[in-house]
Amino acid sequence: MRGILRLIAALLLLAATAVRAEAPVMFPATVAVTFDREGIRPALAEGTADRTTGRPVTADDPVRIASISKLVTALGVMRLIDAGVLDLDRDVSDYLGWQLRHPAFPDRPITLRLLLSHRSGLTDRADYIIPLGETLRQRLADPRAWDTAHGPSDNRGDDWFHYTNLNFPVVASVMEAATGQRFDRLMRELVLAPLGLSACYNWSGCNGAAALRAVVLYRADGSVARDDLRGVLPVCPVAVPDGKPCDLATYTPGWNGALFSPQGGLRISMNDLARIGQMFARRGHGFLSPSSFAALTTPQWRFNGHNGVGENGEPDGFFCAYGLGVQLIANQTQGCNDDPFGDGIARLGHPGEAYGLRSGLWLDPKTGLGVAFFTTAVPDDAAKGASAFTAAEEGVLARVRER
Repeated sequence: MRGILRLIAALLLLAATAVRAEAPVMFPATVAVTFDREGIRPALAEGTADRTTGRPVTADDPVRIASISKLVTALGVMRLIDAGVLDLDRDVSDYLGWQLRHPAFPDRPITLRLLLSHRSGLTDRADYIIPLGETLRQRLADPRAWDTAHGPSDNRGDDWFHYTNLNFPVVASVMEAATGQRFDRLMRELVLAPLGLSACYNWSGCNGAAALRAVVLYRADGSVARDDLRGVLPVCPVAVPDGKPCDLATYTPGWNGALFSPQGGLRISMNDLARIGQMFARRGHGFLSPSSFAALTTPQWRFNGHNGVGENGEPDGFFCAYGLGVQLIANQTQGCNDDPFGDGIARLGHPGEAYGLRSGLWLDPKTGLGVAFFTTAVPDDAAKGASAFTAAEEGVLARVRER
């Protein structure tokens, strides 16, 4: 009799485990925290970080935060500017050791200010994922990398914005070339460690505990899109051509700043992302000089109805004001529809979108109040809400405001 009871108990346990693993397949993971200058508070934590195990998602779980990575990369640049290593307005060719020029506008130098504000004349048509063994210089020799109709902004009436991921591998290459250090290690030294963050680019520098807490990114159909680590860090943290070894020991800093995905590869929890928001709320005090913080958050470009396009190559009301790796939202310019909160309050920060994830770090610089969030399994063609942002993002923000 005891044997039969044990068998029944085992079968029930297996059934319960199967149900737990399969039930939430289409349920998105959503996490949000709110913050001010003094504290961080939980707001939402729903769904599973890993549907295979049924592990509930928490605000301490690292997630690939997509384009908010650009804002964090910009912080590294400003730290190097404060240290006198880089200059926002110097020709980046001086750092790279080779001349970088837009082929159709060879008389215009390209600077960090232009790269960080998406006004360099670059596009993503040649792709911004550059594997180990290929160099940035080789990729930029591809004519598709350049917008033939618009060159680097020259402050003489040609001020064109084109949101472009490839700008940030160039930025990372400049950082590496100027310091002699690899981007992932440099960002830990400049930003992540000083702010006390347990975060990393492309999992490089994160530990095994972070791998155990990783948020798996799922597409809207439930398939795995990214970071199904099964508790183990990736053997190789960078893109490598098929059949080639992952030999980072031979890599020369400055040759390929795309390796660690400065445009989108940061893995960070919402509690840690909120700590970055708190630094912004404190106007960079103790981390950036007042002049660097002002340059970072002051619009370098504003939409005037015809002077820029978003990532899709069309004006879409989404990008209307941009600083240095920092987006400013709730602009009142005609053609702008960039207020996912719907309250007309001007905020700064950055959104993220990739692999089914939508994310945001936004704060009101006047009050210091902000929110850091992500939600997963959002379709690529997700419906817009009342703004140019998706209904999924607006829904998270609305629920946060209700609490």
